[in-house]
Amino acid sequence: MLEAVGKVGGVPVRLAENEGIAFQGCIVLGLGFTLDSALAQEWIAADPRNAEVLFPYLNGEDLNSRPDTSSSRWVIDFGIRTEDEASSYPLPFERVRQLVKPERDKNKIAYRRDIWWRFAAWAPAMRRAIADLSEVLAIARISKTVMPLRISTGPVMNEKTVVFATASYGDQALLSSSLHWAWTIKYTSTMRTDINYSPSDVFVTLPRPKMTERLQAAGKALDSERRETMRAHGLGLTKLYNLVHDPDVTEQSAPDIAHLRDVHEEVDKAVMAAYGWSDVPLGHGFHTYRQMTRWTISPEASSEIVDRLLEENHRRARLEGSRHR
Repeated sequence: MLEAVGKVGGVPVRLAENEGIAFQGCIVLGLGFTLDSALAQEWIAADPRNAEVLFPYLNGEDLNSRPDTSSSRWVIDFGIRTEDEASSYPLPFERVRQLVKPERDKNKIAYRRDIWWRFAAWAPAMRRAIADLSEVLAIARISKTVMPLRISTGPVMNEKTVVFATASYGDQALLSSSLHWAWTIKYTSTMRTDINYSPSDVFVTLPRPKMTERLQAAGKALDSERRETMRAHGLGLTKLYNLVHDPDVTEQSAPDIAHLRDVHEEVDKAVMAAYGWSDVPLGHGFHTYRQMTRWTISPEASSEIVDRLLEENHRRARLEGSRHR
């Protein structure tokens, strides 16, 4: 793709310091588990106990398309209940028995076939990691934006989301930065024109900087400003960033969009300062990369940053290795 060859050789190594933070959401496997909000509320009204197994169900499309990042559907989640326990919720259980069990009966994997009332993958490690958090960060696993949002921990997270067990505004700044974007497109795969975000290849290998007050402030400002802009314009994340990356959208035509670019510039500078890399000229502006025009840092800055991140990844991997000898 006529990309500059980095000065640092090798590939990034997964870092133990980043384990247990980023998770893919639940694999439900069965459309019969899902239902609309009206039916869920009807069932809860009929029997308040149903609220124990009915939850908003958040997927990647919701994250990227809904201005308030709310769930478009609900889901029946029996957790790790036995069949007898699940059947004590008659309305949800009967729906799953009728609509999910016939599909699961054909499944070649014994667990999914025999324990048909449970999700195919319940994501217990993720649930344990976020159990004490009221908010987390989440990214649509397949998207153009690769931009995290701050969400409440109530909904069940779909497999098309990546959940980060952190509520840190500093982490939000890092994951919203041009540095994270550059690292992501270098080391993850694509689906057509979308990025397929792999937590193990991107986040677990990313050497994170020490948190600073400036980094926390930048993340908090981004969260607040962006949330207000999305609400004001009725825009989801994808449509919002289509405007951010559109050279025809100017300060005169859309001052709040131009301001959001300034907020992102401060995010990038705060992240660079946290690494101690303020010497790198970032060259913010409209740049074309992989046939995509974006408001971002220059290709030269991106190449230099990926090199430095890779070098830091290798340094930390060596330190982790020496600790375990």
